[in-house]
Amino acid sequence: MRLGLSLNYSGRKLTIPMDMIKRAEALGYDSVWASEAYSSDAISVAGWVLGQTERIKFGTAIMQLPARTPAMAAMTAMTLSQLSGGRFIMGLGASGPQVVEGWHGQPYNKPVSRMREYIQIIRAIMAREAPVAFDGDLYQLPYHGAGSVGLGKPLKSILEADTSIPIYTASITPAGLACAAEVADGVFPIFYSPETFNIIKPELQRGFDKAGNGKGFNDFDIAPMVPVILGDDLDGCRLLVKHFLALYIGGMGARKKNFYNDFAKKMGYEAEAVKIQDLYLDGKKEEAAAAVPDSLADEISLIGSKERIADRFEAWKAAYKDQQVGTLLLAIQQPEALELMAELAL
Repeated sequence: MRLGLSLNYSGRKLTIPMDMIKRAEALGYDSVWASEAYSSDAISVAGWVLGQTERIKFGTAIMQLPARTPAMAAMTAMTLSQLSGGRFIMGLGASGPQVVEGWHGQPYNKPVSRMREYIQIIRAIMAREAPVAFDGDLYQLPYHGAGSVGLGKPLKSILEADTSIPIYTASITPAGLACAAEVADGVFPIFYSPETFNIIKPELQRGFDKAGNGKGFNDFDIAPMVPVILGDDLDGCRLLVKHFLALYIGGMGARKKNFYNDFAKKMGYEAEAVKIQDLYLDGKKEEAAAAVPDSLADEISLIGSKERIADRFEAWKAAYKDQQVGTLLLAIQQPEALELMAELAL
């Protein structure tokens, strides 16, 4: 099983734990991942980390679609891949309407269609088979819409072709999962458990079928994010996971449009998801965290003593053998937890 180290969002001051990253590299971790919301960006972190490491890969979880044109995303990925000797993984995400429209000032319309077109353009640029021309519902190359001066022409990347850069998407909605399976190389759910596979399997299969090229679970990476907290105080460890879940289930989106809330309901926590959201949106964040069931927190994380983590990890190993997971993106802040997971998995 491949292990990835998932970094936290930055606070007011960006800090990158290079000592931990270098230790992860020495321990055999496959990759390190960073994201972006509306603080630090992921690409600057990627360049910083790749420049100070030798083997470990770097993935973005996520690069936000509205923050870059498809061509800029392709240029960035190809540049980092060349500079790092092929160690860059492009992870893309549509983000949510509050960030897309509130922060980037872009319309949040047709996010799945946007992802599909975005990746189609990127792959055409990376393949470098011809000057890129694309006429989609959301993207046109050359642009010919309002304000165009009519001088655009199809262009071909000056950088050499590179179709080896993996492309992942952040998806948990049915349409998003199907799109990922159709056009991407992997998907990373923000939370997931070894018992979740049957929830997402039909949608992924629908995407493979639409791709129509023999693609399947054997060549597609399901790479969930998994909190890892080592400690003897199980309730204390669990509370940290509950706050994470309360934020996403309760606060990441509007009351009637929260993909994470919908996913928690599909995992069997419908009434609990409604209660968490009601409390969170009413400003009762502590109560919302307390409303997260112990069982949900335990399902999606690896927490507690070494023995408890090792016991729960057996379910993840079984899921790996059954092609229900390929890479675990471990949210770890403790050096001893980093060592433990390497011992258990590598």
